[in-house]
Amino acid sequence: MFNINNFLHSGALGPAAEWKGYPKYNFIGGHNDDESIPIKSLKDSIDNIILKEGKTLAKYGLESGPQGYLTLRNFISLQLNESASIKCSEKEILVVSGSLQALDLVNQTFLKKGDTVIIEEENYGGTISRLNRLGVNMVGVPIESDGMKINALEEILKDLKSKDIKPRYIYTIPTIQNPTGTIMSVKKRKALIDLSKKYEVPIFEDDCYADLIFDKERPPAIKSFDKEGYVIYCGSFSKSIAPALRVGYLLADWHILSRILPYKTDAGSGSLEQMALAEFCKSNFNSHIKLLRAKLKHKSDTICNALDKYFGSSADFTKPNGGIFVWINLPETVDTSRLYDLALKEGVAINPGSEWSINTSGKHKMRLCFGNPSTKEIDEGVKLLAEICQKEFGVPAQIANS
Repeated sequence: MFNINNFLHSGALGPAAEWKGYPKYNFIGGHNDDESIPIKSLKDSIDNIILKEGKTLAKYGLESGPQGYLTLRNFISLQLNESASIKCSEKEILVVSGSLQALDLVNQTFLKKGDTVIIEEENYGGTISRLNRLGVNMVGVPIESDGMKINALEEILKDLKSKDIKPRYIYTIPTIQNPTGTIMSVKKRKALIDLSKKYEVPIFEDDCYADLIFDKERPPAIKSFDKEGYVIYCGSFSKSIAPALRVGYLLADWHILSRILPYKTDAGSGSLEQMALAEFCKSNFNSHIKLLRAKLKHKSDTICNALDKYFGSSADFTKPNGGIFVWINLPETVDTSRLYDLALKEGVAINPGSEWSINTSGKHKMRLCFGNPSTKEIDEGVKLLAEICQKEFGVPAQIANS
């Protein structure tokens, strides 16, 4: 039998595990609730657009060029102006296959092994794993209730400059930060731009959850304060419409985007998805988002109530202001990596905090996503998780019966 191991390079990744379906209580990943997908409206949009513009599928790029479907880019430009105060044109937007491709493209453009980037010390696991794989040095900035600790960031920038180290970019998720759920204040957003210009370090702003703020007003994007082109902005339809559509976008001044674009060598992101989204969003985006926020807020309340009921004071968390996840700090006796293994055997999947932190701060933390499971599954799953945690770690001291 052919032995692939004899042909793999020294840095090859380990084998993938065979997928055997989702666990019964799935609190991981950025999944949506299947009942939240606007199937009827999407079907109507596909039917309409395929008859009007289906023949453009004969060409890569739908006759819109390598940056993606022009009608969709026009919608993104208008929507960002309205919701995030970003003034941009469709020429500054690149449609990508989800925000993960956006991360990869920016990293390919800016980074090489041994480079340094600055990120929030608790951060998106997909970003951390990619930077680790590239052999990049990550410098973490602590997070406060209103976002990245700006004073600490300035000290980091000063220190790196004194060592003649130029960070390649500052990566931040300012709105519904992943995993902490914090929302950066406007004051800090402006201060971040000032530091970016002072030290001449670009900002990579990941705003994938910004459409999902429950009640508070969405703050202007950091990009909206950018007059000199220091900010590269990333957004996505994965959380607002459907993850499996795999449509996201990058926004940057053309002199930057023109250097990123050559790395997108996949002949274009899925064209039918772009066409359907453009047609759907034209009439349905804002009304759909309003309904989705209300549903997610209800689920957020459900998981917070379940955590209070079954974990009591042993689970320290801040009630989310939006998004699909809650970040939980457990007592030091609980190792959430160990909890992950134990819980998965019982059909409960969690994100252990160690995968969402660049230091040891995540060892006793976990991220639970509430977007996919039903309210009944949320309650049952959190109860089962508490029982497993109590049996292994003695936390919480006792479990509620109902």
